[in-house]
Amino acid sequence: MDQLPIVERFIAAHFPLATVAVVAGSTARGTRTRTSDIDLLLIGDALFDDESSSFAGGFDFDGEFFEVFAYTFDGYAEWARRGVTQFRPVIVHMLTEGVGVRGGAALEELRQHWNRVLVDGPRPDVHELEFRRYMITDQLDDLRDAQDLLERRVIAGLLFERTAELMLLTSGRWIGAGKYLPRRLREWNVDRTEALAAPLLQGDFDAFAGQVAHELDAAGGRVQAGFVR
Repeated sequence: MDQLPIVERFIAAHFPLATVAVVAGSTARGTRTRTSDIDLLLIGDALFDDESSSFAGGFDFDGEFFEVFAYTFDGYAEWARRGVTQFRPVIVHMLTEGVGVRGGAALEELRQHWNRVLVDGPRPDVHELEFRRYMITDQLDDLRDAQDLLERRVIAGLLFERTAELMLLTSGRWIGAGKYLPRRLREWNVDRTEALAAPLLQGDFDAFAGQVAHELDAAGGRVQAGFVR
């Protein structure tokens, strides 16, 4: 990783007492672009001077922008559990998939624990999945009824996100936000991802609605009358 020297200088300058340090994102994967920042996960019980247990913020340093996620050990466990509960364990993926800079045995212990959580997969209950089908049912009808092009584009974007999440969760896969959602979807099933995405990219909203309906049926079908949120 070419950025390792600047990462080490940044940690020494701003978070010298970090016990664990992991570089994540495109820097760790070796897929940086012109605008890529450096995602840095830091864990340590001596990171903060006050009673804080977490921090998320950005730093300019030696021509690079650092997006920092810093926690005490208890703070990390709390925020990681929140991500798991929401089926979007961002900082767990950072920990397990990133490049370790500091940590040794402490990092390895954390990775072993949270890897087991990731392998277990998300566990949405029946009501959660029905609620997601209810939302998709409502928006699918809105898409089919809408006449305004801008409305159709906005609804279709929301429908892609919610349908992709439903596809992943019903298959026991974690979801992601932003660009990570289509990435997670492709990692799971390229063919079904492309079948859902192709009509959307072509602006064929009727065909897209049909594909959403197909995936909705695969997940159990429409939910409307009788559902209680």
